[in-house]
Amino acid sequence: MGSTPTPRPMRADARRNYERIVEVAREVFREHGPEAPLDDVARRACVGPGTLYRHFPNREELIAAVYRADLEALADQAYDLAERLEPGEALTEWLRVQVGFALHKRGLAAKLKAAMDRDAEGFALCKTKLNEAAATLVKAAQDAGAIRQDVRPRDLQLMAHGIGVATEATPDAAERLLTVMLDGLRPQ
Repeated sequence: MGSTPTPRPMRADARRNYERIVEVAREVFREHGPEAPLDDVARRACVGPGTLYRHFPNREELIAAVYRADLEALADQAYDLAERLEPGEALTEWLRVQVGFALHKRGLAAKLKAAMDRDAEGFALCKTKLNEAAATLVKAAQDAGAIRQDVRPRDLQLMAHGIGVATEATPDAAERLLTVMLDGLRPQ
């Protein structure tokens, strides 16, 4: 039987280029959003467009490389909060963190959600980790009587995402909308 070939390790110069592209892309996306021209990323990273596209054949793969660790850290925060806080408080704080993430990533939240909804390969692990984290917090909060039994983890992720996207231009409204959402989650 054939086996899947193991990818060759990256040469040192290729690894440096890869890391520099990711670092510069993070800055460019922060400044100009995820639709910033990739040629700008290549120029600022001091590599040619061919080098950028060799590492990242499309924008989505570059975005995944830039934000994968952030999304995994977001999932990990759920478990940290669950250990330190009561279930309802842990869920509330994690939703605040999610809304804050969406607010501070300039236009990125919608792109990330779309990629995860399409099951884009670069986001598969992130999607799994976020879904598992949300399920853990929701179940604990439901078991503690802090939220309604009919709430699904995905419901909360969609609502937090919606608040983050809707308030990107008016971030002061995010906490108010999150409070309204949380009030609606309480058992009747």
